[in-house]
Formats: sequence, structure tokens, C-alpha cells
Amino acid sequence: MGLELDLELLEGFERQLDPRHPESGSIPASILGYGEITTVFEIGAQDKRRVAYKRLPVFRDLDELDRYLSSFDEYCRLLTNEVGLKLVPYGHANLTGKSGRPVLFLAQEKVEPLSFCHKAIHLLPREEVLRLVRAVLGELSRVWEFNRADGRVEIGLDGQISNWSIKGFNPSDTVLPERIELIYFDTSTPLFRVDGAEQLDPELFLRSAPSFLVWLIRLLFLEDVMTRYYDLKLVTIDLIANFYKEQLPERIGDLVELANDFFAGEAAELGVEPITVKEVRSYYREDALIWILYLSARKLDRFMRTRVLRGDYPYILPGKIKR
Repeated sequence: MGLELDLELLEGFERQLDPRHPESGSIPASILGYGEITTVFEIGAQDKRRVAYKRLPVFRDLDELDRYLSSFDEYCRLLTNEVGLKLVPYGHANLTGKSGRPVLFLAQEKVEPLSFCHKAIHLLPREEVLRLVRAVLGELSRVWEFNRADGRVEIGLDGQISNWSIKGFNPSDTVLPERIELIYFDTSTPLFRVDGAEQLDPELFLRSAPSFLVWLIRLLFLEDVMTRYYDLKLVTIDLIANFYKEQLPERIGDLVELANDFFAGEAAELGVEPITVKEVRSYYREDALIWILYLSARKLDRFMRTRVLRGDYPYILPGKIKR
């Protein structure tokens, strides 16, 4: 925690928000980045723009929201106090949306935009990129070392390259510090199990899904989404596959070799099987196709709800995502 939020600002923003055009309201807002499901933005005048927000309008009542926040706070505690990952100061605030249902704003202190690893890899030479990814693998191994040692609590993590930033990064430097310190950002999906029981309600994943596809996603994809981030090999494949998304396919072979060397050497006790370039390529192609189709279906769902049924659509959809 440690981040104080301006509740009056957030309430004013929510009252005037058009989710289709979040930047067009009377309270200034700017999109900072798009994820596959959520959008990150800043709100307010220039002196307020030290905070990045995610808006979650997925809760039906305060009981649901309170259960989510309990999991969220415990997830952040586990990552920092038990695993030893670094998070920026963060906070959250909930208010009542136009529909009468609660809306949650998660907030994090902003950092230098180019310090995010998916930006930094475009500025750094090959050897420094490899050092950076090795540092990310080191952070990932902390999580799975905790899982192996604890036995009762198991943590999942989305380790993709855009979820990390380099502490103290100077964009004009082409050499990283000898000791690379990383900050982890994707805490809004608190994936952890206690005695095998998932602590996040999986149905929350489906609230923003296209209404006509909910049954299919629940049947075919929900279990995969809820379990893939507990598998260190799949998390690493996803991390490497991000370099296709970042238009750096020439790095894939080096990164596969690096990961296999890391898991055969200093992280051998984690028992991660070797990764192949073919696995990474196949994973990325399948994953990219799924998210392209999913976003198209969400846009169709928005059209049906707002233009045909004349209802509301509370979710801010991502813009075009380069792949």
C-alpha cells in the first residue's frame, strides 16, 4: 500500500466516463497502455498524474469486491514479504458506478515509461537484453522456490516482459547496472492457492467476456487461464514469446538457449524441462490468435449491448495491439 488516492477525483471521473471514449470526458485522462483485458490510464490535471489506474467494474456487490480485495492484499503481501519481489507503492479505492454496482480502481505509482522491460529491450544491445531476461528468470525462480518450500501456499505469476520495470533505469545508458533490480507490476490478478484451493473467484474472469461466449470460455479455456501461471515452464515460454509481440523474433533462439542454461544450472532444483523454439513459436501463434478473436468478440458484444439492445457496456476495451 502506501499510495493515497483522490476519491473525489475518481468519483468525478466515473460519473462522466464514456468507456468507449475514456479520454473524451470533462476530467482529463490518458491511456498509458493496453493489456489483453484491462487498460491502464492516468486521470486528472498534470499535478495528479503520478498514478496509473486500472478500473475493474466486474463486481456485483460489495461482498464480492471485499473478497477480491482480501485476495489482492494477501497476494501483494506474499509477493513482497514471503517471496521478496519489489512492488511500487500501490492503493485501491471503490465507489458506486452508474449502474449502482461497485467499481474498483487499483492504482500504482508511475515510473519512467522506458524503464518497463518491453520498452527497454528496444534500447539495449543483445548482451544486455540477455542479462535482463536472466534477471527476470531469477525473479521468477524466487516464486517457484517459495512454492516448493512452503507446501501449503502456491503462487501463480504472469511473468511476461511488460510486467517488469528496471529500477533506476536510465534510457540513455546502453549498459545495465551490475546488479539489475526489477519491479513487478501485474498484481491485479491475485493468483494463489491455499491447500490447493484457488483464492480468486474464477467467475470474475468471465464478467467482461462476450456474453454469447461465456459458456464456451468456461468449458474450454477457463481452467487453462487459471492454471498456466502456476507452471514455470509455460510462464517462461510466455515470457520468451513476448519477443515475437515486440517484433524481435531474432532474439528467440538466444533466449531459449539462455532459459535452458538457467534451468539446467542455477535453478536445476526446480525441475523445469528444456524449452524448444518450436514450442515458443506454436505457443505464440495460438495465444495471439485466441486474443485477436477474443477482442473482436468483445467489440461485437459491446455493439450488441449498446447499439442494438440500447444498454450499457461498462468495460474499457483495448485499442489495436501490435503483434
